[in-house]
Amino acid sequence: MVFAGAAVLVSIAAHGTRSEPPRHPTQSLRQAMPLDNPDGTKRGLSPITSRGDRAAARKLIRKLRVGTSGSLTGYTRTKFGAKWADDARGIPYARNGCRTRDDLLARDGQKVRFRRGSDCVVVALRLTDPYTGRTITWRREDADRVQVDHVVPLAYEWRMGARNWPMAKRMRIANDPLNLLPVSRSVNVAKGGSGPASWLPPSHRVRCAYAARFAQVAVKYALPVTAADKRVMLRQCR
Repeated sequence: MVFAGAAVLVSIAAHGTRSEPPRHPTQSLRQAMPLDNPDGTKRGLSPITSRGDRAAARKLIRKLRVGTSGSLTGYTRTKFGAKWADDARGIPYARNGCRTRDDLLARDGQKVRFRRGSDCVVVALRLTDPYTGRTITWRREDADRVQVDHVVPLAYEWRMGARNWPMAKRMRIANDPLNLLPVSRSVNVAKGGSGPASWLPPSHRVRCAYAARFAQVAVKYALPVTAADKRVMLRQCR
């Protein structure tokens, strides 16, 4: 860590420089392709471009079980635990003393600044929105300008069977870094609880990567997808 003159903020250029145990793993400043990021601890969402990698993504998507979308009856955010609470177990960053949102801002942000005296609370950063490619300069005073998207939305999970899961499993998927990407508020609001058949990232370059990331989460948690979503996901990686 380095202090920026008399400033009250602490800045780090990249994570992994903290004393052990680190809050966040050492990472490259480059965004990661989903196939190279199976636990979700690497930054961002890099496009899948090569023929071989696209074939691997299709193979992953084909593993998805198809199911029928059910009702949203009974769904509330609290069914997946308190928002961004550090209570889940068995996933990266679990119970590290930082809120999940701050973990993800620190993972994906550049020029990250923390509140003085804290190596958890992110107060400023620069973010490349993985869904649009646009750069956002963010400060905590306008916190809602950057939101953390659930790649597989919680409402989608509920409709596809998560209503029958134990709370511990719902808390894991809600806080698993594999299922989380910081993005701009506008794009997150536009996505809502949609699956790939209803919403895809505005940037066509990352649509295969998005489909692969969606599939990674669904496979990890044995969550089915609709037939329409699976068809659209396969189509993105042709």
